[in-house]
Amino acid sequence: MNIKDIVIEANKAKIKLMGLNGDIKNKALEAVAKNIEKNADKIYDANKKDLEIARGMVDNGTLSRATYGRLKLDNNKMRDMIQGIYDVISLEDPANKVLWTRELDKGLILKKVTCPIGVLGIIFEARPDVIAQISSLAIKSGNAVILKGGKEANNTNAAIFEIITEALDTVEGFPKNAVNLVYSHDDIREMLDMEGFIDLIIPRGSNKLVKFIQENTKIPVLGHASGICHIFVDESADFDMVSKICIDAKTQYPTACNAVETILVHKNFPYFEKLQEVLKGADIQVIENPEKFDTEYSDTILTLKKVANLEGAIEHINTYGSHHTDSIITQNDDNAKIFMDNVDSAGVFHNVSTRFSDGFRYGFGAEVGISTNKTHARGPVGLEGLCIYKYKLTGTGQIVDDYAKGIKTFKHKDII
Repeated sequence: MNIKDIVIEANKAKIKLMGLNGDIKNKALEAVAKNIEKNADKIYDANKKDLEIARGMVDNGTLSRATYGRLKLDNNKMRDMIQGIYDVISLEDPANKVLWTRELDKGLILKKVTCPIGVLGIIFEARPDVIAQISSLAIKSGNAVILKGGKEANNTNAAIFEIITEALDTVEGFPKNAVNLVYSHDDIREMLDMEGFIDLIIPRGSNKLVKFIQENTKIPVLGHASGICHIFVDESADFDMVSKICIDAKTQYPTACNAVETILVHKNFPYFEKLQEVLKGADIQVIENPEKFDTEYSDTILTLKKVANLEGAIEHINTYGSHHTDSIITQNDDNAKIFMDNVDSAGVFHNVSTRFSDGFRYGFGAEVGISTNKTHARGPVGLEGLCIYKYKLTGTGQIVDDYAKGIKTFKHKDII
């Protein structure tokens, strides 16, 4: 099928998904998880092919080392991918939940009820495990999804998609074409022009990719263009805690969007030189006071800067940060509260690594991405972020004219 036909079929699927029984959705997810586990070797073989091609692309400069790192599918990623699906199964169905009920008048009842967004368009680079993560969240939340991965992961993407589709086809009552994968670069342009047919675009990839999508579509876009995360080391911070957290935040997965890029240090912190040595000893390249503070290194490189005080740290973060995730290390609870109240980011942490900003670690089962938007979803976006809501009003023949003329009056009584 071409992209237009795929989108049309996905819209048919979304109607069936909206009212789908939760048991059927969980059966579909269980079938997917088991089939991935059963066919893990097939996925690894496909990934090896992509890695071989990608090595040449890194050598000739057409693919970054950071993207190559995201492309590799190892045992840990496979384990997390499968476990993430089972975690989603264990979560409450987010669709068709009554958020509140209000009696507008006797016999006139208004309910605010969650519902799926509709058709999701997911455009991503590398990270082939994204297909399983997003497919599981889409299935559970009742959304149809159209996935477009980068060409560097074509073989792996195709293998995982085939395994997912094979599993879904065995589940009675689950609609066809709920999960879709497209391959052509031209498909991206067509997807971005399908306002009214695709309800939400979620990009996962480079700053360049995200900005391109944001600037070339009228469809709402959920996500973040960059992950410039900070750690502020307050003057009262414990050195052992500082070294442990800072090294983890930079080296545990340097290419992740929640890896720290800048460490700000209070001018009165007594172990600044010692911190420099520890960071360099962890094979981290330290750049001090650069001309620009808006670089996302996606590597074992970070910026180190002294600041005059807590207020200076907050000002720096709100000026140069990407509103993703920022952390303070301090023994002063008052300073921690000021920092967490005044840093304008989706995640603000105290005495922990920025790497905790993740849907799996938050208990969402998995995530479709991390959003710095200030709309219906912010931070790691899991099941709840893939639902919107509708208002359901039930009456007994009431008409507005009676209330306009004062014959009847509203009660507006909330019902628990």
